[in-house]
Amino acid sequence: MPRPITAIIHQDALQHNLNVARQFMPDSKVFAVVKANAYGHGLERVYDAFKSADGFALLDIAEAKRIRDLGWTGPILLLEGIFSAEDLVDCERYQLSFSIHNEHQVQWLEHYQGMAQFDVFLKMNTGMNRLGFKPHLYSNVWHTLKQCKTVKSVTHMMHFSDADGDRFGQSGIEYQHTLFEETIKDLAGERSLCNSAAILRYSKALHSDYIRSGIMLYGSSPDYPTHSIHDWNLKPSMSLRSEIIAIQNLEADETVGYGSKFKATHAMKIGIVACGYADGYQRISMDAPVLVDEVRTRTIGRVSMDMLAVDLTDIPEADVGSEVVLWGTSSNGAVLPIDDVAASSGTVGYELMCGVTARVQFITQTN
Repeated sequence: MPRPITAIIHQDALQHNLNVARQFMPDSKVFAVVKANAYGHGLERVYDAFKSADGFALLDIAEAKRIRDLGWTGPILLLEGIFSAEDLVDCERYQLSFSIHNEHQVQWLEHYQGMAQFDVFLKMNTGMNRLGFKPHLYSNVWHTLKQCKTVKSVTHMMHFSDADGDRFGQSGIEYQHTLFEETIKDLAGERSLCNSAAILRYSKALHSDYIRSGIMLYGSSPDYPTHSIHDWNLKPSMSLRSEIIAIQNLEADETVGYGSKFKATHAMKIGIVACGYADGYQRISMDAPVLVDEVRTRTIGRVSMDMLAVDLTDIPEADVGSEVVLWGTSSNGAVLPIDDVAASSGTVGYELMCGVTARVQFITQTN
């Protein structure tokens, strides 16, 4: 039989989370963000759950082609835009929209010899300082694009750096939002400015014709630990499950794993789980929560390449074959939020989802 570690993709949870985004901002069009192979879930595995979205947003043309191959005929937005003038040929062929965030992209558009007219999203740098034109340059670029024969429409776009919390002790969005609105007040066009954190935290304060739902779709809270997935009515979309493959009984002063990082202070029962950093579980995780037969316990000792140890002292019935949930939902419905697990290694749920490796078997669950 195969090694007993699987990643289960819950299509019902994906669809539920997409509906939550709609409920928060019902007057907006929802773009499902599926970059990084749908946050590690697999584009082909999430597609059916997200077909009710108004569009897909991703990073590269190869991912866009996969979405088209699945039968999607609606909008697709390239969040980082085009990377060369040649990309415009594919954008025309596959009917792709894209962000414009630097002068090179503007010049490629102006010199394009094709027949297409593109829907572009003009990116403003309101303080994130990754991509986009700073406000004093933005209006001139907007006017240039409006006069460009290869441009059909221009949507105003920005990205919040602190929508998940405060910024220097004040509202995390106020500075950027004010700057954005002041810059575009005399410029026509729709707007896209809400990521998951902004959708959930500021839906009543913001107008966004297009919202970009990312991490919330995958059952992770964008402002954890301030709010959990239960606070936002989100459901885990990926469950990493394995089993106990061995039992060890420890005496006081015995140690566990490489480097003897864990030393028992009393008699203990521990279980060895078929999961390690070669499966995508964080090596640096210490005392991370896990579910064993739906009972919450913890990892102990250093995570190995293929195995990790969990405390079974208070779960006397646990034995070889017992189900272990590393994150997500158990087979009977108990939930271990991925954010709780990520916190134990000082990271976020995004990284754990994206890090599951190819040797883990993926299973798509439709209900």
